Amino acid sequence: MSGRITAVSKPPKLERKKRVAAYARVSSGKDAMLHSLSAQVSHYSDLIQRNSDWLYAGVYADEAKTGTKDSRADFQRLIADCHAGKIDMVITKSISRFARNTVTLLQTVRDFKAWEVDIFFEEQNIHTMSADGELMLTILASYAQEESRSASENQKWRIKRNFEEGMPWNGAMLGYRLKEGRYEIVPKEAALVRRIYNEYLAGDGYQAVAKRLTEEGVPSRFGGKWNQSVVSKILSNYTYTGNLLLQKTFRENHITKKTVINHGELPKYHAENTHEAIIDMKTFHAVQTEKARRAAQFNKKPAPRTTYPFTSLLVCDNCGKNYRRKTTKTGIVWVCGTFNTLGKSACASKQIPETTLQQVTAEVLGVKAFTREQLHSRIQSIRVCNGNILIFCFKDGSEVTRTWKDRSRSESWTDEMKEAARQKALERSKHNA
Repeated sequence: MSGRITAVSKPPKLERKKRVAAYARVSSGKDAMLHSLSAQVSHYSDLIQRNSDWLYAGVYADEAKTGTKDSRADFQRLIADCHAGKIDMVITKSISRFARNTVTLLQTVRDFKAWEVDIFFEEQNIHTMSADGELMLTILASYAQEESRSASENQKWRIKRNFEEGMPWNGAMLGYRLKEGRYEIVPKEAALVRRIYNEYLAGDGYQAVAKRLTEEGVPSRFGGKWNQSVVSKILSNYTYTGNLLLQKTFRENHITKKTVINHGELPKYHAENTHEAIIDMKTFHAVQTEKARRAAQFNKKPAPRTTYPFTSLLVCDNCGKNYRRKTTKTGIVWVCGTFNTLGKSACASKQIPETTLQQVTAEVLGVKAFTREQLHSRIQSIRVCNGNILIFCFKDGSEVTRTWKDRSRSESWTDEMKEAARQKALERSKHNA
């Protein structure tokens, strides 16, 4: 008896929607509306989600000064997600938005092709996965790089002409506004500059001046925090004398746009009496002499630096400063450097008892007792976040998050404090008797 044989047809292959992401970038806040970051993000979000064959995989956006890979956080995130197989296609406006360096562009395109990720450049209408995609990209990217170089050279020529005519390049400075290419005094800000110079000559240091201005709620030039660096730059700014020293720095090249100090590679330009002075020359030189004297005095007696197990490892997640070790009445604690210097108004981070740090670290490392050797051999850094959260970043790239508990009042008392409290209680009982 023979059975009936029936051909089984292969089930139809279900088409998976293409996971599409977009990349947007602007090089400055002065770009036109169509090139603005917000406009690009809105455009691509709408474009991808309107296509029924596409699955929205996000928009990656950078506001960067250069077109290099290393300076763009979201571009690095895009590469990582493509490598992880989360994206099938990337849409971007043009080659120049993606990369201005031919080598960087081709390297990235080839990496994406190896991961089977297509890149579509709207302006050039190029798909990198097409047969002639890479050839066209090589030609167009070389053109974009040359265009960038030419624009950079033109910019350098304009800057040089302005320098030769004694015109400032940057108007961002406390005390002045730039009007028709020349510095004009802002009276209220100028008074603040004079105050900083006078307080320094009266004996205050950078830190003391910054702390006082912060406590008084005095606004800085751009609304940022007052700190030692800001005060030092104001006290070193030759422009306040009514003169200009131009081209003290310059950009290395048109690709990286890295700013370097001019040590004689290019000519410097000194222009006298170009604008109204805020600080007279005598006061300015007096401040520079005092700065040199204090620096020499400090360098004569360098204090030996004591390091502790957590030194340079604890980083405040609020302000980015390292935590410092501090001895208090209740014991040894670690406190954010900004909080310690400028107070709670500058950084609202919490101090952490050293014993708590050691206990939590031992638990994270899986050891019975805390040791400096284990800590330094395995931990890269520890981020201190709000809500009593510690993020341990290991040297192998992994992370572990832990929550620490505040000490109770009884735990924070030392033996000396307990004895002192006992003696006071005895005195009170004798007095009441």
